[in-house]
Amino acid sequence: MFKKCLNFLYKAKKKVNEEIILDHDRPNKYLIELRQIEKIYHTDAGNFTALRGVDLQVNTGEFLAIIGKSGSGKSTILNMITGVDRPTSGEVMINGTAVHAMKENQLAVWRGRNIGIVFQFFQLLPTLSVIENIMLPMDFCNMYQPAERWERAMTLLKMVEMTAQANKLPTELSGGQQQRVAIVRALANDPPIIVADEPTGNLDSKTADAIFTLFDELVSRGKTILMVTHDSDIQRRVRRAITVADGEIVHESAGGSPV
Repeated sequence: MFKKCLNFLYKAKKKVNEEIILDHDRPNKYLIELRQIEKIYHTDAGNFTALRGVDLQVNTGEFLAIIGKSGSGKSTILNMITGVDRPTSGEVMINGTAVHAMKENQLAVWRGRNIGIVFQFFQLLPTLSVIENIMLPMDFCNMYQPAERWERAMTLLKMVEMTAQANKLPTELSGGQQQRVAIVRALANDPPIIVADEPTGNLDSKTADAIFTLFDELVSRGKTILMVTHDSDIQRRVRRAITVADGEIVHESAGGSPV
C-alpha cells in the first residue's frame, strides 16, 4: 500500500505558478552545504556563540542524524538549513540556492516548496481537521490545482493508513497518529528535503519503529532526511550521523542502515 501510494504521488506533475530565481543561485555538487557557518546571539548578558565555523555537506538521498545534548547547537544547524534563522557569517547552499541571501518573503515560499518540517510536538492546527492541516501547505504555496489538493491529501493519508481520521480534529488522535499526520503534511508539496526535530521523542518504541520504517521508505524513494536528536542510539537507524557539541561538529560516523 505504501509503495503504491508513493508511486501515484511521484508520478503527479507539479504545477508551480511562481518560481524564485536569485542572482546568488549557482551550481552546487551537494544538495545541502554549510560553509563556515558562525552564529552569534547578542543578549543582555553578553554574546553567545551557538555555531563555530560549521562545515557540513549532505548528498541527495541521505538519512542523516544530527546528535547532541540540549544547547549543543544541533537545532541551530537545522534552523540554518531551513532558513528559520540566518548565520552571522558563512554560507548556506541548498540545491544551489544561497538561502542565507534570500529575503524574508522569498524564504517563506521557498521553504514551503523545498523543505518539509516535522516537529517534536506535531504543531497541527487544532481548529482544522486532519485533511485541512495537510492541504494548508499546498494552499499557502499555491501548489497544485484546488481540486487536486483534496485527492493528494487523501493519498498521503492512505500511505500511513489514516484515511478514516481525515475529518477528525488533531485532539481526537493519539500521539502516534498525530505524528504520522505531521509527516505526511511535511510531504504535502513533495519537497526534496525533510527535516525532523526529535520526531520520535514523545512516542512509544513500537510507534517510533513505524515512523523510522516510513522514513526509510521515503529515503529509498530519493528523499533526503535530516533528523535532530539527543539519542545516540538513533545512529544505528540512519545512514550517517554527526555529533555536535559546543557549536561544533566533533564526530562523524556511518550509521547502521544499509546504503
